[in-house]
Amino acid sequence: MEALGITLQQLLTQLVSFLILFFLLYKLAYAPIVGMLDSRAQKIKESLETAEAARLEAVSSAERVESEISVARQEGQKIITDAREAALKLREQEQNRAREEVETMLNRARSEIVREKDAAVEEVRKEFAGLAVTAAERIVERSLDDKSHSGLIDAVLKEGLNERKN
Repeated sequence: MEALGITLQQLLTQLVSFLILFFLLYKLAYAPIVGMLDSRAQKIKESLETAEAARLEAVSSAERVESEISVARQEGQKIITDAREAALKLREQEQNRAREEVETMLNRARSEIVREKDAAVEEVRKEFAGLAVTAAERIVERSLDDKSHSGLIDAVLKEGLNERKN
């Protein structure tokens, strides 16, 4: 080796220097770089796991939102159906109330007509009574005999009874 210009002492010095340099580089550069690369790989792995979890959560959330929308639609349809039924019931109640009011008005009108008819009949009776008194006065003035007087009274009474029945 000496022919090549290498001595054992130089070789050992270079070997020791190389080992020291290798140890220093390993401790100061290689270990931190490998540690940094490992931690970065771990962070990337965690980020990928987090992203996958977020994707799964998003899918789950989308499904949940769809189911909630479906439930909300069903509830909306139920509310619409209930509102229609309530409107029909209200309309029926209002129609029934209107019929009752009409019947009440008709009954009032009928009773009013009967009352007015009775009042008119009563007025005719009073008028008839006045006419009877007037007729009686005229007869008395002529001084009829008892037989004529009785016949006239009977005829007037029969006419009054016939009119009262009508």
